[in-house]
Amino acid sequence: MPLPVDHRTRIKICGLTRESDVEAAAQAGADAVGFVLYPKSPRYVSPARAAELARLLPPFITPVILLVNADDSLLKQAVEAVPHALLQFHGDELPSDCDRAGRAYLRAARMAPGFDLLNFALGYPNAQALLVDAHVDGYGGGGQVFDWSLLPRTLPCPMILSGGLHPGNVADGVCQVRPWGVDVSSGVETGKGLKDPALVRQFCQAVRAADRQCADSVSQPRATEPMKVSC
Repeated sequence: MPLPVDHRTRIKICGLTRESDVEAAAQAGADAVGFVLYPKSPRYVSPARAAELARLLPPFITPVILLVNADDSLLKQAVEAVPHALLQFHGDELPSDCDRAGRAYLRAARMAPGFDLLNFALGYPNAQALLVDAHVDGYGGGGQVFDWSLLPRTLPCPMILSGGLHPGNVADGVCQVRPWGVDVSSGVETGKGLKDPALVRQFCQAVRAADRQCADSVSQPRATEPMKVSC
């Protein structure tokens, strides 16, 4: 899906566990924040806790509920606890599993050599976007960067770049991949589930700087040789 030259890359800060994390993300200019409802994650929060944190969000910042192979009971609790949340499926969910909540959702895809992301995307026609992450044992990207050259040039839906991003490399990701959005968790932490406000701010600033750089590089007129005049 081609993006306009002046596209503003959306930013999601994931794995929030504390009130101060929500405040830091909002103040830094994040577009979305993620709450992990996967009990095996060190960033796990209960549906009730996610609801408490989501209520602190100012208008126009989207709460995202991350689920991994959730059963019907947990899915029901999640959508009732944060009724305006976007869902993010990060496990082995089939299209029917993602559709059963009747809610807008993101589908995570774990990149590996030989993985056909385009075919995967076509299998989830109702996904609002694909979140591309590194392929590691278990679920999630483990804070690892994958080979961005594996990504196809176009997809039938927006792409969110994830996997090992941090303030030092996110600008390269934005300029090379030109995703709809970027997602970060461990790259802005001092410990698992403990966000660092300074790193959150630096991450958001790096994304905005990359957007400006990308737009400027396209809008700059090409240099031409001076016209030769004979007299």
